[in-house]
Amino acid sequence: MPFHIVVDGYNVIGSEQGLRGDLEQKRAGLVKELVQYQARTGHALTTVFDGWRGGRSDETREQAGAVTVVFSRHGEKADAVIERLAREIGATCIVVTSDRDLRRSVEGSGAVAVYVGEFLAKMRTPPAEPDEAEQSDEFVAPPRDLHGRKKGNPWRLSKAERVRRERLAKL
Repeated sequence: MPFHIVVDGYNVIGSEQGLRGDLEQKRAGLVKELVQYQARTGHALTTVFDGWRGGRSDETREQAGAVTVVFSRHGEKADAVIERLAREIGATCIVVTSDRDLRRSVEGSGAVAVYVGEFLAKMRTPPAEPDEAEQSDEFVAPPRDLHGRKKGNPWRLSKAERVRRERLAKL
């Protein structure tokens, strides 16, 4: 099942290379990597950059291969654009950011948030051959007692965390 991955561009650049220096070159390098990743996986990919300080009066969208590059309009932060995209896309949206507030916001709209480091590790490793045992997409609900409480292992990860890890594994 293909996902729509929305990348917080400056968050990725800042976490890896810092936001000093030639930002245009750093943006181009990130977009180039994303284009290669998109070609390999087939997932829809959008990267969003801030334009709120010196951007244009309208939101701008450009295509780099099959990757959509969005610059927020002057006065609007990239986080607002990412939140809007996550609401529009819904359950198949994966947002790549390490921004805690943005993560909470997009998870509230049904999207899954993935940390930058996790995504970069997946993006930069060559694809592995999938096992047939890992192909099951069915979710089995845990058994419950008469009062509706979960039975079984109390150390089991939450459903949201299991979904996040499952989607991360499919990237």
